[in-house]
Amino acid sequence: MPDSRARDEQFRDLALPHLDAVTRYALALTRDEAETDDLVQETFLRAFRSWDQFAPGTECRAWLFTICRNAHLRTVQRDERMDVMPDADVEALAAAAIHAAARGDGIEDVFAQEQVIAAVRQAVDDLPEPFREVVQLVDLQEQSYDEAASVLGVPKGTVRSRLFRGRRLLQETLIGHARDAGIVGRPRGRGADGESTS
Repeated sequence: MPDSRARDEQFRDLALPHLDAVTRYALALTRDEAETDDLVQETFLRAFRSWDQFAPGTECRAWLFTICRNAHLRTVQRDERMDVMPDADVEALAAAAIHAAARGDGIEDVFAQEQVIAAVRQAVDDLPEPFREVVQLVDLQEQSYDEAASVLGVPKGTVRSRLFRGRRLLQETLIGHARDAGIVGRPRGRGADGESTS
């Protein structure tokens, strides 16, 4: 059937180029390679079956991420909603305070150091799920706030709030890691045990 052939070609041209991105996102959700393979397969199977619902001209990758996330949530049968997150402005101030303290300690460039890269991946994986999801989508998968909100099914303000909080938790973890690993020194005026040396 010509219609069926055209549909298949459209799916191939618009959806399949995002296979790698969906695989990375699925791995971030499951943190297990075997489960990731199953989730990616289910995502593209659901997408193919529902291709008539895809609106040409919209962001296909975000649509696939939504299907992937929904399939994952059904798999783990998560039915409780996350707690309300702190106000985004409060989180922004907290993140700025951490950055200012790091700058005062002379470690503002710690996140660019090669030794910290492995710790970044671990720190992201260790984030509580609502924050990890947003960091994965916005910072790692480069989705906009609107796209992430659509994927997660939450308001854009919630995406902002969770992202600020997730980034702040990452800052705290990574600065602590850098100090523990001796990549940077302890805060000025403090010893190895954190006690004041003055």
